[in-house]
Amino acid sequence: MGSASDTTVDFWFDPVCPYSWTASRWLAEVARSRPLVVRHHVMSLYLLNEHRSEVSPDYRRTVEASRGPARVAAGVSARCGAGALERFYTAFGQRVFDVWRRPSEQEYRAVVAAVLAELGLPAALEDAMDSGEFDTVMRASHETGVALVGSEAGTPITSIDGVAFFGPVLNAIPRGAQAVQVFDGARQLAAYPEFFELKRTRVRPPVFT
Repeated sequence: MGSASDTTVDFWFDPVCPYSWTASRWLAEVARSRPLVVRHHVMSLYLLNEHRSEVSPDYRRTVEASRGPARVAAGVSARCGAGALERFYTAFGQRVFDVWRRPSEQEYRAVVAAVLAELGLPAALEDAMDSGEFDTVMRASHETGVALVGSEAGTPITSIDGVAFFGPVLNAIPRGAQAVQVFDGARQLAAYPEFFELKRTRVRPPVFT
């Protein structure tokens, strides 16, 4: 539970998205210096792209192959609660995002099984990788986040004290005082009602160290 002085952040992520991971670690870094309460919610790259006709066939295959972890995350949230979801995501990300790569569906499956066992979560949740059991839960969480920022958004979505935006898309994890500076900048921009977008082309893969 947070106190009245805490800043509340709602954070929507797809477990396999590297930019969700860098943003989540940035928020964890800020929480070392600021009274921050981060509430985690599942979204889905698969759902983001299911009706986008301009998506390349290669990327669509990648997205479809990687949707299993989001289904499992939704199951963890539904069955075990928000605290378990945060722990699942942290343990999953620590195993996946050591270096930049595109894991296979089999690699994701192995990580999911290992994380469920590590955290003492129900092993049967791994079955959600292949089923639609928690798809309704996943879609509801996803649509709640997207409704805050519009259909052109991606992952992650961050809401600071009720003001939401797509991103931030961070190619590396800000640390220490720099993490707090980036947070304050994002908060101030988001709070300005006429601010909509900042963007530039990514020119190198993300760094997770």
